[in-house]
Amino acid sequence: DMPAPKPFSPDGAICIVTGGANGIGLALARELKARGAAHVVLADQDEDALERAAEEIGGLTFAIDAADFEEIDSMVDEVEDKVGPVSLFCANAGILGAADPLPVNPASADLDDFRRAFEVNCLAHIMAAKACLPRFLERGEGWFLNTVSAAGLLSQIGAAPYSVSKHAAIGWAESLAYSVRDSGIGVSVLCPQAVRTQMIGPDPEAGLKGGADIDGIAEPADVACLALDQMAAGDFLVTPHPSVRQYMRNKADNYERWIGGMAKLRRGVL
Repeated sequence: DMPAPKPFSPDGAICIVTGGANGIGLALARELKARGAAHVVLADQDEDALERAAEEIGGLTFAIDAADFEEIDSMVDEVEDKVGPVSLFCANAGILGAADPLPVNPASADLDDFRRAFEVNCLAHIMAAKACLPRFLERGEGWFLNTVSAAGLLSQIGAAPYSVSKHAAIGWAESLAYSVRDSGIGVSVLCPQAVRTQMIGPDPEAGLKGGADIDGIAEPADVACLALDQMAAGDFLVTPHPSVRQYMRNKADNYERWIGGMAKLRRGVL
């Protein structure tokens, strides 16, 4: 067997974090700096938040769309020219998008909601790889951390565009991981359930739907810490909510029962 990629160490690393001005992205940036990263680059569409984050984190910032390949590719070029070789790309930007129209039909969601969810939640991860992978392959090292969601492993009731795009992101990450593993390049997917970020709103305990908070709401700092711990162990799948893996086992063991259970849960939350 070929050796597994060298576990990721942030010590002295040059890292890029998209969606880096808030939530999990900012928590990742903080934890990377705390663990000795040499330079953490932040990219986000929220220019005001990006400016505030940059004052704390330091380093280059890019006010860009994570689903625009020209902007992503240009950012990677500039970072490598001005700072040095990128060690880690955290494809962290994501959107929840519009809720499914009620009462029944997720197919009645606007097709543009599906397109945009796919662009930001999956295609942006592919773009990050297209920008970084040639350099990683040339150097024989590098790491991708793709923030996905437990919805990509299970589902998210009431949010079909979100769930579909997150499933696609898992498919991409798996394909990438087994394709580049023998070249010394690592891939990890971060798949939490609810995390206390802007995505779940100002009053998540009252406002979350779809069972997203059924196992509690994680703190961004804890999620970031676990992600880096598991990357240091060389792991692919990071699940901050431990119950997610049991749900995955239940789904695989009896898919029909799982669908029935999700239908029952849907009746209770929508």
